[in-house]
Amino acid sequence: MRILIYGGSFNPPHLGHIRSVQTAAAALRPDLTLLIPAAIPPHKHLAEGTPEAGHRLAMTALAAGEIPGCEASDMELARTGPSYTSDTLRILHERYPGAELIFLMGTDMLLTIETWHEPEVIMALASLAVFAREEGHEDEIAAQAEHLRERYGAVVYVLAGEPVKVSSTQVRALLPQRLGRGYLTGDVYGYIIRHRLYGAKPELAWLRERAYACLKPTRVEHVEGTEAMARALAERWGADPDDAAEAAILHDCTKKADRDGQLRICEKYGIIPDKWELENGELLHAKTGAAFAAAEFGAPGPIADAIRWHTTGRPDMTLLEQIVFLADAIEENRRPYPALEAIRKAAFRDLDAATELCARRTLAYVRERDLPLHPDTARTREYYLKKLEDRGAVPIPWDGP
Repeated sequence: MRILIYGGSFNPPHLGHIRSVQTAAAALRPDLTLLIPAAIPPHKHLAEGTPEAGHRLAMTALAAGEIPGCEASDMELARTGPSYTSDTLRILHERYPGAELIFLMGTDMLLTIETWHEPEVIMALASLAVFAREEGHEDEIAAQAEHLRERYGAVVYVLAGEPVKVSSTQVRALLPQRLGRGYLTGDVYGYIIRHRLYGAKPELAWLRERAYACLKPTRVEHVEGTEAMARALAERWGADPDDAAEAAILHDCTKKADRDGQLRICEKYGIIPDKWELENGELLHAKTGAAFAAAEFGAPGPIADAIRWHTTGRPDMTLLEQIVFLADAIEENRRPYPALEAIRKAAFRDLDAATELCARRTLAYVRERDLPLHPDTARTREYYLKKLEDRGAVPIPWDGP
């Protein structure tokens, strides 16, 4: 039996790791490949902001799923103290008696292995397989391999293959900039975004693809329009345009569900509908959408709150909440309705006046059709009307439908 072993912090596991394992597996044809995240790497500190061990193990397991015969092991995470390779190999030697253990490493690791804890034990228990992280190291690798053979009786496999030139450090730096997806598997990237590890923010193209899959096809045009309007309003009023776009992309993510579906989502996320939402199921998608966006896409509090209040509004909304509330009502694909153009113009001149008029128009619409009136909308209108009065501003004239 031949077992290929690849250890590291996997913080996060990226395509460089996967390509290295695939290259080694193609050359060495192991019966089993183990990816082993380190608890406390002996040779380096875990970066600040490193996720808890369970997250690194979960991501490593997802990465391992891309490689036939590959598994993630928690054996080092389950141990206390530094994750010494010699200790890991002792355990594997006892667990798989008679198996050839092959420890996969990069050029830098091969060149410094004699400085490791118990290097003689490592080379007695396992063969070494080395791949070059950079081109032009062939002579250096060959010389070190010969030295290790002579001094320790080491078995060294030198692997050919072009490494993916990326590090976990680089990936961690890209993720908060809505970048880095191209260096990760889809499952690992999705996991990082869902848990917002490393301060990650989703690439908007990735988010659109997944959010649109939750919508009825006829709803996509409205969401596209809301995103465009939210971005324009954010640029006008000094909010983060990408955060506004993210909230807009997700704002109707559960609207496809009917009333029974909405209630099932409420039950799943522990949402207690109020009596007005029970009377008018259309109102529920704001609450369920916020919960779904947080759970499935990792939407942080400010973005989830913008989704939560985009239908009724609330008094004293944050800037992002106001932007999404208005963008939903005035996006360019909206069918014309009374006050639409007035609200659109006001939204770029006076955000509070636009919010007051938008709430006022909603109240008129609901009353005219004898629909259940949610008090949050009335409170929203009253709050922004008083805010205008307190600064001596005049509400936008409008006589109703």
